[in-house]
Amino acid sequence: MQRYPIYKGLEQPLSYRGLKGKYIGWGIGSLVCGLFAGGIIGAVSNLYIGVFLTTLLSGGGFGYTLYRQKKGLYNKKRDQGLFVHQNNLKI
Repeated sequence: MQRYPIYKGLEQPLSYRGLKGKYIGWGIGSLVCGLFAGGIIGAVSNLYIGVFLTTLLSGGGFGYTLYRQKKGLYNKKRDQGLFVHQNNLKI
């Protein structure tokens, strides 16, 4: 049987312009949602208000994405204390 080497990657999360892993999608989503909401508001009311809100919403969403990434790529709850799991099996 012939063996072939398997490339397992770099074993690091995907990274693009400082965003890592799932936060790449979060960043793109926040920019698109800010652009969409600002465009709708600009079309309904005033162009300058729409441009201002587009930059405000996109920047705020992207800032929130960077804030969440700084807390950790795989942030989990870390409850402190002693936890007792009762045994419910009857033999």
